[in-house]
This record gives sequence, structure tokens and C-alpha cells, in this order.
Amino acid sequence: MDDHEKYIKRCLELAKNGLGNTYPNPLVGSVIVNNGKIIGEGWHQKSGGNHAEVNAILAVKNKKLLKEATLYVNLEPCSHFGKTPPCTNLIIENQIPNVVIGSLDTNPVVSGKGIKKLQEANRNVKVGVLAEQCFEVNKRFFTFHQQKRPYIILKWAQSIDNFIAPKKKLESKPVWITNKYSRQLVHKWRSEEEAVLVGTKTVLDDNPSLTTRDWYGNNPVRIVLDKMNCISKQNHIFDNDAKTVVLSENEIDFNSVTTAEEVVSFLYKQNIQSVIVEGGTKTINSFIDSNLWDEARVFMGTAAFFEGTIAPIINKKTKFETTILEDKLLIFYNND
Repeated sequence: MDDHEKYIKRCLELAKNGLGNTYPNPLVGSVIVNNGKIIGEGWHQKSGGNHAEVNAILAVKNKKLLKEATLYVNLEPCSHFGKTPPCTNLIIENQIPNVVIGSLDTNPVVSGKGIKKLQEANRNVKVGVLAEQCFEVNKRFFTFHQQKRPYIILKWAQSIDNFIAPKKKLESKPVWITNKYSRQLVHKWRSEEEAVLVGTKTVLDDNPSLTTRDWYGNNPVRIVLDKMNCISKQNHIFDNDAKTVVLSENEIDFNSVTTAEEVVSFLYKQNIQSVIVEGGTKTINSFIDSNLWDEARVFMGTAAFFEGTIAPIINKKTKFETTILEDKLLIFYNND
């Protein structure tokens, strides 16, 4: 690993600190190096706040060192006025001579313009260091701008005999398949995504809250598919803990070729960059059948239901496997 890769890797480590807090902005970290020593670093912490490059420059105690420094950043610096001034202007004003960038910004408002502005100011610019890793960190942002849809994560838990729910339930609450550590991990995941989505049956059967109550972090926007507006306002999803958006036949066409396409189009228009789809089987299968998903995170518990609602099936996808005590977690990636 050369020095450029080392410092871009550090940028990525910093960028991840903002996950779940920067929407609709990307995850960005920045490092400033002078004579082989890091003299400043920072990351974008929240939409509307300072960008990573600004925080890195502010962290440099001796600003004179900037004239002989290299600024590293995992994503192309912005060159336009938004909620904050252009980062390229600040880089130029501080006479930083060298800029190393991990990946281009695919947002058409920025793409290529930041690099061009730096080059026109006679800065030495290098682009494409650890580009694949930079893409991975901002997969939500890139998917949204390149594919015109949110990054889609499917998540469910299934019994050891492949049922997502038992045939009979005595109460309107979840039947837990996984242990408390797996459930806490799901709350962490919710804090990282902009929205969480379920169908009518899940709300009626389980009365979920769909919040991050077992993890410190932002609650996602709750998206509920309710064609006939039959869900009671007394359900948890209508409490004040998080914003809830109900999609009925007034908002989307449930009689279209695929409900998933209608939902994805709606979410894109609402500027939602990522969504975790938590069920049930009919809702999840709509996304699978439409090939509208990027990851599937599947827990397998140890209990058997013998009969009930059959779990969704993922075929021929890249898979990662781990365990959380007795639970098994499979993560599938859609490479199509």
C-alpha cells in the first residue's frame, strides 16, 4: 500500500462516522498531510454542516503548513454553493497545492466540475485512488444518482425450517425467531438507512414500531404499504417516535406490473437514498421478482415452526455468512 492509498483509506474510516446522519449528502472524510505527517483531518458529520475538507482544514493548527501540503478526500470536492460554500474555493484560498481524490462525484451538480476548478487553479490533482472502496462506502449515494432509485436492502428472519412466521398467532406482536443481539443489530441497521418499509400484513400481525429503540441513532422514515387504508391509527407506526408515510392506492398503482417498481419510483421522487425492506413475504418477494434489490440480510434462528408463512428465497447470489451466538446471518449481494 503506497502513501496515497494509506491516506485515502484513512479518509474512508473517517467518512463512515457519518453513516445515517448525512442524507442526502454522501459520506466523506478528508486528511491533510505535510511531509509525511497528518496535520488535520475531519469528516462530514451532518447535512447542512461543514463538509469534510472544511473540518480538516479547520483542524490544522499551523495554517502556513497548508502551502506545502496534500489534501486527501474520498470523494470529489464540491464546486457549487449549496447549504455551504464550495470546498474547492477553500482549498484554493488556503493555497493547498496537491489534492488526491478517491472517486468522482456522480451527482450531476458536482461531477467533474470540482476537479476542473482545481486544475484551472493550477493544483496538482490525482483521481481514482482506491476507487472501488470509495464506491462501496457511498453505495447508497452512487446508486441513487446513477440508477435513479434508492439503495435497497431486504431483511427477514426465518425459522430453521424456512418459515418467516408461524401459521397461528395468539397476539398482534412479533414472534421472535432470533436472539436479542441479532435484534439489536437490526436496530443498528435501521439507524444507517433513510427509510424502513413494511406491508399491511406485517403491521396488522406484529404491530411493529420500526424504530432504533435498542440502538443510539436516528429513526428511519417508516414507509407502510396499505392499499385500502385499513391500518388503525392506534398502531405503533403512527406514534410520534418517527415520521410515517402510508402508501395507499391514492399514492401508487397497486395494480401495476409490480408494486416494487411503483414504490421505488415514489421513494426516488421523495429523495430517499436508501431503504431497508423488512417484510412480509409478499412485499419482499415483490422486490425479488422485480430484481430491485442490492443486499439481502437473512437471519436463521434455531426454532422450527413446522407450518406457516414460507420465507422468501434468494437464488444464485454472492453470499457472506456469519453467526451471532446460535443465530446464523446470511448476506446476499445482487450482482445482476
